Amino acid sequence: MPNLLPSCKAAVLLVLGILVLACEGHPGSHKHHHNERLPREVRSLAASSGSSLIVNPTAGLCNPNNILARAVAGIPLDAEPCASNGTATTNSGDTISSAPTAVQTVFLEVREEFHWSDWKHGPHRARVTRTRSRRAISDTTSITSSSTTAASTKSSSSGSSTTSTSSDAFDGSYQSFVVDPPASASSTATSTRATPSATATSVCPADNGTTFTSGESKQYQVICNVDYPDNDFPFQMVQSYDECVSACDNFNAKAGSTKCVAALFVPQRLHDADDCYLKYSTEHPASATVGIEGAILVTSTKSSTTSSTSTHTSTSRSSTSTDTASDQDPQASTSTKPTSSRSASSASSSATAPLSQAGVTYASGDSIIVPKVSSTHLLGPSLNQPSKQYIEITSHEKLLTLAPSLLTIGVNGDLTTNYDLSSNTGVLEVNSSTQSALNSLSETPHLSRDGGRGGFLNGEHLFIFCDTGSYTTTTDTSNGNFLGFVSSSVAIDVGMNGLNGKALTLQDGIGQWSDNTGRMRGLSPLTQGEEAYNQVMQGQGGRYAIWPESALIPLDASTALIYAPIVYDNVNTATKAAVFTYTGATLLEITAGGKGGPAAVRANVKIFNEDEVEWGCAGGIRSWGASGIGGKDGSVYLFGNVNGGILLARTSPDHVADRDSYEYWNGNSWTSGMQSSTSKAYFIEGPYMDIDVFYSPRHLTFIAVYLTIYADSTFYYRYLVADEAILPPYAPGGDKSSDYVENILKYKWSDQQVLYKAATGLSGKYIYSGGAHANYYGSDDIVNGGSKMLLSWTAPTGLDPSTQTSEYQLITAEVDWA
Repeated sequence: MPNLLPSCKAAVLLVLGILVLACEGHPGSHKHHHNERLPREVRSLAASSGSSLIVNPTAGLCNPNNILARAVAGIPLDAEPCASNGTATTNSGDTISSAPTAVQTVFLEVREEFHWSDWKHGPHRARVTRTRSRRAISDTTSITSSSTTAASTKSSSSGSSTTSTSSDAFDGSYQSFVVDPPASASSTATSTRATPSATATSVCPADNGTTFTSGESKQYQVICNVDYPDNDFPFQMVQSYDECVSACDNFNAKAGSTKCVAALFVPQRLHDADDCYLKYSTEHPASATVGIEGAILVTSTKSSTTSSTSTHTSTSRSSTSTDTASDQDPQASTSTKPTSSRSASSASSSATAPLSQAGVTYASGDSIIVPKVSSTHLLGPSLNQPSKQYIEITSHEKLLTLAPSLLTIGVNGDLTTNYDLSSNTGVLEVNSSTQSALNSLSETPHLSRDGGRGGFLNGEHLFIFCDTGSYTTTTDTSNGNFLGFVSSSVAIDVGMNGLNGKALTLQDGIGQWSDNTGRMRGLSPLTQGEEAYNQVMQGQGGRYAIWPESALIPLDASTALIYAPIVYDNVNTATKAAVFTYTGATLLEITAGGKGGPAAVRANVKIFNEDEVEWGCAGGIRSWGASGIGGKDGSVYLFGNVNGGILLARTSPDHVADRDSYEYWNGNSWTSGMQSSTSKAYFIEGPYMDIDVFYSPRHLTFIAVYLTIYADSTFYYRYLVADEAILPPYAPGGDKSSDYVENILKYKWSDQQVLYKAATGLSGKYIYSGGAHANYYGSDDIVNGGSKMLLSWTAPTGLDPSTQTSEYQLITAEVDWA
């Protein structure tokens, strides 16, 4: 039986003494082992209430010495933060605006997380009641800005520092985090037309055929109302033609070569579905049926060649007679039927052609096509390539002094629900205010991290980890020294190596580092109560952690959700025996594309309680509405993983943070009454450890990919045996008023089939934290009607975390579907 008892869960950072304490033994053996469903006794302690608190007052926005608070608020250090009339000045773009003093509520979030294994109900994820907590920086000051407002439902947890007038000083290896230089330093157009302006309403038809030079000194030609069907990289949502062109430049910069050869901007989809389509080939041009403002890279040597790593052409795919019906699906199509190609121009908002995601290809016919695996290919363990810079900000937020009654071993839910979010943790934003605070890391940190789920968001592929330890530089002959420990972190894929059949390279954002040595701020914020408890009690074996363990649930084109367990980790410092107690779930809203890296806010610090089903902790699925993928209509479905199967809950995208907005499937109908952990109203039965459910346009049905609790290191899949083809409301021929995801309650699932057999980790122990990483292959991806799918999982090595191999490996593989 695998060892489920970590020998040391964390190191303790005592802020007051600037002292890092490690547990007995090497601090690196901080095993997370999330989702381990093997038997284990778990002690669940009741959360107490009514505890007292002593608060050391923090400096407000009016105090010029409160650098961090003002940075998060977006206030430059040289700006007077408080006017004599009782207003607070804030930096909103290029101007300073004033706001009345009253409800100062900026999202300052702490990002600390712990990993839990099994609770009473097995490997399900937990949830905290979401209290949409915003921490007040000052009792009397309120601020509003373009990025942080009291009424905002999606605030960023970014921080800023001094006002910068210097030019771009970013580390070139982290190509996605590059700040545009000031206007005085920006490049000028050298072409026959001015560089497109973000404020311009249109470049078409006036500039059709003219050339211009982008901000990255690449020459493009304007092409109006021409589409290049399929040939898509992942779609993006931008604000202008300029941003779409920049997305193409950034994609190539990250890849290290010319892969994007065209950028197509669809203005009519601005602020709704994805509006920017990056192309790897300009073959087979077609007349657009929606207004397309295109930019063709004319300096590329690849502008008319198809990507060698994306050989699948969805326009030529058909369901062949070899895809015969199985015993589980007698209604499946067995005839050869050509597919219906979808492209950027074919998705219009007319009644006959609802707005749809460009590049999605749907199989034709009235029946589902039985999913079958054609081949698999191991890509291998991913490599870490940390960014080389950090934002040098000194925190002036004092650590809370908790009452002695709170500093005891055991769960106290008040530490989560009764405190504001701390500004000492979470990803800082790199922008014009923080640019001058950029500094170089003194060395390249080594990371050892557990977990690694994630997904595609706003043009980036995120991998979100749980317990993460950082170390000084590690070499073949010398192990690194322990620096610090957080319970969550995030990295993005750079280079898209998986498209070439190689292992991924992952990079951490500039805004995630807390100092020049490589200590981390973490992804998910902690409350001040959780933070203060951890700083004092981790040396005694107690801490609170937030473990994001599921794939991303898309919310819209720029935001995704994770319902992360809030876990109390109690380690016996003498025996190293650990007990993990699920205390509820917190709702994280994830954003990507920022200069400092992906960031998270706790939209509801505790949305579900410790005695409830762990709703959403195993993930969920987005049911897109008639406006298409990336739109704001439809529903958000959550999974509730209990013994025997998966329960289902749902809400509207506008009310995900409101726990009272959720309704629950009771086996016959939707009801406001929450199902208990003993409910049998499963939408799919089985003993699941990790599970992803997605719609496959290639097969016109849903597919579930999962690991079971039996620790056999095997991915399995099942498909929905529907009586007829399932079409989303935005697809050609789809019912615009339908909720297509609701079909998973209507039909049965096929028998279990093997998808991929993974090798055990170097330690000989089973894999976990596994699932499908959607959208990695663009138009060739299974979720877009293609044939490819990226799998990822965590494999324990059994090695010291300070070694080059680390304690865990994130491994990926490619699966090709027939």
